[in-house]
Amino acid sequence: MRIGVFICHCGSNIEGTVDTASVAKTSLEFPEVVYATDTMYACSEPGQGGIIQAIKEKNLTGVVVASCTPRMHEPTFRRAVERAGLNRYMFEMANIREHVSWIGKDREANTNKAIDLVRIAVEKLRRDAPLSPSKFSINKRVMVIGGGVAGIQAALDCADGGLDVVLVERESTIGGKMAKLDKTFPTVDCSSCILGPKMVDVSQHPNITLHAYSEVDSIGGYVGNFQVQVKKKATYVDWELCTGCGACTEKCPSKKNPDKFNENIGPTTSINIPFPQAIPKKAVIDPTTCRQFVKGKCGVCAKVCPTGAIKYDMQDEIVTEDVGAIVAATGYDLFDISKVTEYGGGRYPDVITGLQYERLLSASGPTGGHVKRPSDGKEPKTVVFIQCVGSRDKSLDRPYCSGFCCMYTAKQAILTKDHIPDSQSYVFYMDIRSPGKMYDEFTRRAMEEYGARYIRGRVAMVYPKDGKMIVRGADTLAGTQVEVEADLVVLAAGAEAAKGAPQLAEKLRISYDKYGFFMESHVKLKPVETNTAGVYLAGSCQGPKDIPQSVGQGSAAAAKVLALFSKDMLESDPQISHVDIKRCVGCGKCIMTCPFKAIKEVEFRGQKKAEVIETVCQGCGLCTSTCPQGAIQLSHFTDNEILAEVNALCQS
Repeated sequence: MRIGVFICHCGSNIEGTVDTASVAKTSLEFPEVVYATDTMYACSEPGQGGIIQAIKEKNLTGVVVASCTPRMHEPTFRRAVERAGLNRYMFEMANIREHVSWIGKDREANTNKAIDLVRIAVEKLRRDAPLSPSKFSINKRVMVIGGGVAGIQAALDCADGGLDVVLVERESTIGGKMAKLDKTFPTVDCSSCILGPKMVDVSQHPNITLHAYSEVDSIGGYVGNFQVQVKKKATYVDWELCTGCGACTEKCPSKKNPDKFNENIGPTTSINIPFPQAIPKKAVIDPTTCRQFVKGKCGVCAKVCPTGAIKYDMQDEIVTEDVGAIVAATGYDLFDISKVTEYGGGRYPDVITGLQYERLLSASGPTGGHVKRPSDGKEPKTVVFIQCVGSRDKSLDRPYCSGFCCMYTAKQAILTKDHIPDSQSYVFYMDIRSPGKMYDEFTRRAMEEYGARYIRGRVAMVYPKDGKMIVRGADTLAGTQVEVEADLVVLAAGAEAAKGAPQLAEKLRISYDKYGFFMESHVKLKPVETNTAGVYLAGSCQGPKDIPQSVGQGSAAAAKVLALFSKDMLESDPQISHVDIKRCVGCGKCIMTCPFKAIKEVEFRGQKKAEVIETVCQGCGLCTSTCPQGAIQLSHFTDNEILAEVNALCQS
């Protein structure tokens, strides 16, 4: 074998603390290394050109590049060696940036460690074998999970690109959180005026199938060929017959139930349509409050329905959808303000969340757009907004910034003045974060044109006194204590992962962080892709985002799906597990361990054996470490290759 070694300076990132020339010189002493050099930027066009030229001139049969993380540039270098005529898997990469130069300043120690990493890469390469991917056909349908603005954008873009789209939404209408907003910042446009046409487009698009009031039950298969079971929850109304006339909601005698769409600050009927622009505009019965289900007698809705759409015996239904790609756009939920006991959220009716305040401001809300205190229905003259409730707070295990709270608070301060001209708004804040286009100007407008008083400091407590809510906090700029008598307190609750997000992530076989947000494949280079091929992210399921970011990411995910489906055949990664059928004893431990369900049990000459489903296997290697007989080997990471690396390190 003829091996070439290339040591990258990465500017001063590596060369600053590693003697790359010395590493290259020492590499020539390793077995079967016939060429070694250092280069300024191996990933650049001249750097790749140098690798290709050396392969041809030196007749190299394998290449080691010592540079940055393989997560970033391994595909780049594999394509380079392939252009030179080598098999792309006759290449190894040693990470001497993240693992060496960035974590230590001792140049001599770093150089020695870099030499060791190159040595073990060479030993592994000596045992590598050429691998070839196989090809398989794909199903050019896409499923979008979540019908918020990001999911709607992804679905419409895919559908406009000629793809059949299945949109799954767990609520009875699409629209997500944006449908609950009164206005949007920084233009103060009507939210439903912007979102409504897109919702209608979804309902009328010939390429989109909408499953509202449905949830993903299970997911099987692999990129290009997923099988998704969708549970269509019982609505107790036949949506094929329902016309959305609203006769049932008008006559329903059970009228004092919490209204989920209005964030539980107003009552609704047991059978209802969430809001006038709902898509689909169909009624749903809540069996936990409906008298027909609770007491066994009522049936008013069935009597007044002109089309006979009420079906009290309706059951949940499972439908299977075959798709080639999945876009997760499940959005976010709001932090539970009752956890911040010092603010009285959940205990005092006049302490509400920002989203509840949006419903009070909205013309389609419980008060018809007239701002009234929940406790007594009076118009509040003094409104206090408290920022960062459930954000940037390590004590609540929410150290991250939710991003859009500063902006929607400024918007609500402006709208408060519009609704109640003689009102005064106070905003307690930690820092104002307004980096978007026209965002900082918008917050300035709230202060300078609408008279909102911004107080930099945390609020210590909120308590009732003589019909008022007393807000006690600090003004850190003035260095004084502040006490405000408020009629209404609005908490800017932070964003957190949607309920059930971790469970969905496990079904999708993708990673999620400690807070439940889905993790992208690479934070910079692959922001909408995941570690599972064919599964993409859009919107706040990945982390808190405002509307423009969510829409942009929805379109980005759609672009990735369209790029995936631009080919009729896909290539599978050959770095997968293989079973030595002679050594397999059929214990089934690998089947239980595999997180991707890529191993199945087969019968061979009357004996149970394991078999890897090549197109499903992701090459994680769990089965290899689990098998007690050593009957499973992971291509490109065999036991012999790993042991050779360990031996090389021990002998250095």
